[in-house]
Amino acid sequence: MTHQKPNLPTKTCEVCGRPFSWRKKWEKVWEDVKYCSEKCRRTKNKTT
Repeated sequence: MTHQKPNLPTKTCEVCGRPFSWRKKWEKVWEDVKYCSEKCRRTKNKTT
């Protein structure tokens, strides 16, 4: 049986458009988080 964490806030990544959930490491900067991963953060200015 796995532990479920209900009611975590979510956002949508500005690069890939995928939803992502709140993480403990983003606790103090959640309002500023825009990207779901380092890969998306690094490719934010590249055009596809």
